Amino acid sequence: MFEVREEKKEKALIVGLVKRSSDKKSELYELEEVEALARTAGAIPIEKIIQVRDKPDPAFFIGKGRAQSLRDIDVDILLFNEHLSPAQIANLEELTGKKILDRQDIILDIFAQHARTKSAKIEVELAQLSFRLTRLTGRGKELSRLGGGIGTRGPGEKKLEVDRRKIRKRIDHLKREIAKIEKTREVQRTHRDGMFTVALLGYTNSGKSTLLNAFTHAGATVNDQLFVTLDALTRVGVTKKGNKFLLIDTVGFIRGIPTELMVSFKSTLEEAITADLRLILVDVSSEKYEDELEETKRVMENLGIIDVNNILVFNKIDRLYDPVILHHLQRQNSNAIFISAREKQGLSSLLERIDDYKKCFWN
Repeated sequence: MFEVREEKKEKALIVGLVKRSSDKKSELYELEEVEALARTAGAIPIEKIIQVRDKPDPAFFIGKGRAQSLRDIDVDILLFNEHLSPAQIANLEELTGKKILDRQDIILDIFAQHARTKSAKIEVELAQLSFRLTRLTGRGKELSRLGGGIGTRGPGEKKLEVDRRKIRKRIDHLKREIAKIEKTREVQRTHRDGMFTVALLGYTNSGKSTLLNAFTHAGATVNDQLFVTLDALTRVGVTKKGNKFLLIDTVGFIRGIPTELMVSFKSTLEEAITADLRLILVDVSSEKYEDELEETKRVMENLGIIDVNNILVFNKIDRLYDPVILHHLQRQNSNAIFISAREKQGLSSLLERIDDYKKCFWN
């Protein structure tokens, strides 16, 4: 019998910087979100620490003294909540001898792990390489000594040397591949027999895949992790009146998602842009659902779809144990639909609304 060895999980210390004038509760929630990202990436978050400063230190972000105090902590990764400059990363790695990652690094790593199809792998690799170009200054030798594990994974066929010319050449190739994918998707959209299309949008882990399964029995992967869905998954749904529609599950949004990633996933997000109707899902059980909704709206505004044929859907009402809270939300959002995709509550009302939109704006 051969012994199967599991990959050793890396231990991570979550590091946040709080300005004296900022909302401490909001900052703590963002650290918890980074902790969830770390777990999804496969790391073991050991602890969260906060450094209070008037502004980030330009050389060491949290200050040299505070950074020095982290050298002897038994962790593999120092994971920062905020975006770090190449110089800050180089300085922190030199001072602490540990792998330094920020929120954008961990998001890219999760996307790399969850890329399954050819298109998703191409889009993730393009985002990683575009992001790496911005990090080369002051970090060339540090990248070579990070070793394996989180922050170094990617769906590409081989590792590229830290060389601008080689990276740019690979980027050009990937862009041509994405252009081919976009053409294929355009052809697929023209062959949908004129069916009404409904896209699912929302913050990551808001329940989009669960709703897709509830409506269509699609069998989409559902678990309590971030960014499970990367490819646009399309299935046929049927309203109570017997009208068929295409329901499209799309990649979730999150604060601090790298611009390079959004650009690379443009062809996937095109499904949401061209849809006849969009369902904006909100995890109403989240303490920060309002902030998550605002982040979703910000991305939609950038995509130019914020004011066009959208239905606000508050999901996970089964996790609201106080009916007063639910009643208050319903009064504040009279045009929204309240559902539990998991328990299949409120789905009839949502299907009726889809029928209404189809009748008013599509026929």
